Amino acid sequence: FKSIYVSGGGVALSNMGMPDLGITGLDDVLVDVRRLTRVTSVPVLVDIDTGFGASIFNIERTVRDMEQAGAGAIHMEDQVLAKRCGHRPNKQVVPTEEMVARLKAATGARKDMVIMARTDALAVEGLDAAVARAKAYVEEGGADCIFAEAVTDLAEYKKFAEAIPNTPLLANLTEFGSTPLWKLDELANVGVSMVLYPLSAFRAQSRAAEEVFKGILADGTNKNVEKNMHHRMQTYEVIDYMAYEKAMDAAASKN
Repeated sequence: FKSIYVSGGGVALSNMGMPDLGITGLDDVLVDVRRLTRVTSVPVLVDIDTGFGASIFNIERTVRDMEQAGAGAIHMEDQVLAKRCGHRPNKQVVPTEEMVARLKAATGARKDMVIMARTDALAVEGLDAAVARAKAYVEEGGADCIFAEAVTDLAEYKKFAEAIPNTPLLANLTEFGSTPLWKLDELANVGVSMVLYPLSAFRAQSRAAEEVFKGILADGTNKNVEKNMHHRMQTYEVIDYMAYEKAMDAAASKN
């Protein structure tokens, strides 16, 4: 993978045990961004919901703080402040002009961060209105990329791509949502250049943890569920544990 993602829904679920309904704040997300950027060199795309505040000053602060934390890109959506999950009903979007103002605040505050505009208008206003919004977000708001949420047909991506040529287009392939889980080549053929798998690992980890604890309760031991786990040495390889241990041993030997 060429980049990683900090999901707003993921932060709410995994860190706070809460739904993705605008409950998390800027600092909640920054914690995870800093943790990731300390241990990886690939670009990090961060979900900032509607900008974490009601004014352009909040958005400017969010962008500056994200850039200082090491984020390479952010995406901001055109929902109202009391936002909902992009794949749930009863979403509401702000007027196009308000979202353009949000984007201008974001692009004005950045140094060299990529600014992606997410539109939730497809499920609310229809395809033509959503495409018109995307075009305005790029041409008037200065967005570098477009995230079209809750797309249900491949041809819809093609219409976005034709309206904003030379603008990268992202597809969100979250499981169990409104968008079918298309293959990469299918998406590339209709102009999509980036694909997001926001909660795939989290959902798999949650299922695995559930099975492990069910097994322990059923069997009275964790022996039978070891086969479902990473071996200790596999975990050590991921975090380069042995290098740390060698450094500790070398320091101890000098004393």
